[in-house]
Amino acid sequence: MTQPEQAATAFDALHTRHAAALMQQAYLLTGRPWLARRAVERGFWLAWQRWPEVAVDPDPAGWVRAAVYEYALTPWHRLCPGLRTARGPRNPSAAGPSSAGASDGALAAALLRLPAPHRRALLLHDGVGLGLDATAAEIEASVPATAGRLRHARERIAALLPQLGLDGQPPERQGEILRARLTALPGPPQVPPPVTGDVRSGSERSARRTTRTAFGATWLFALVTLVTIAVSPDHYVPQPQRPQAGVPHSQMPADRQRDADERERARRSEVREQRDAAREEGNSAREEGNAAVRKKIRQARLAPEIR
Repeated sequence: MTQPEQAATAFDALHTRHAAALMQQAYLLTGRPWLARRAVERGFWLAWQRWPEVAVDPDPAGWVRAAVYEYALTPWHRLCPGLRTARGPRNPSAAGPSSAGASDGALAAALLRLPAPHRRALLLHDGVGLGLDATAAEIEASVPATAGRLRHARERIAALLPQLGLDGQPPERQGEILRARLTALPGPPQVPPPVTGDVRSGSERSARRTTRTAFGATWLFALVTLVTIAVSPDHYVPQPQRPQAGVPHSQMPADRQRDADERERARRSEVREQRDAAREEGNSAREEGNAAVRKKIRQARLAPEIR
């Protein structure tokens, strides 16, 4: 058996053993059968694309489970009504408690009312059976934070479903009760898990589409860059200046330039002489006025009647 055949056989065995259980877990996380199926399909697609990494992982099933959970709880599913996480069971009659205890629908509805991080921690610890350290490692949180999420999730379930008998029980007993109830929950109705052979072929098609899209985007970017370089000037082009109203002095003949300068100097000299004449006339008038005032003052001093 060749190496590709061995890889395909190992992958098919992994899918056969864990696809149904992952479908059930994804359904409990989302409440949507087709979203659960798509999450499982995408998780195994990613595993087959990275099979050299997954094959040497100490827990290949855990690697795929983490990918499935990440896709199932992706926030952008809220933007698509068909993929949005359900807020309760599809059949309202199934959500009511029975005389024997909480029904499967009621427990599933209570799970969906938990925040996504609490729901994931509860399902991994009490549903899958992982230890607290393994649960914290898979959800990428600290052990105290994971323990707090688990405690709050159990308290919320106990408040929503008092018939489970979680109140007053020690944490170990609460975990046992929830593990028995969660493992007994059915999977998504009328939605089978993806077929093993189809998963591998779908993963390969998805990888080819992604590669073609990346190459297309690269070539488009390169084409836009080349067109931009081709139409851009290779040197600085100054902006055209607006034409001046008159003919510049530099373009006038020398004689006309000298005559214009002479006329300008004569005009300035005439203006200066007029200004000086006006100033002298003003000074003379001021002196005459001052002399007349002084004369009147002397006459007033010498007049006998004033004395």
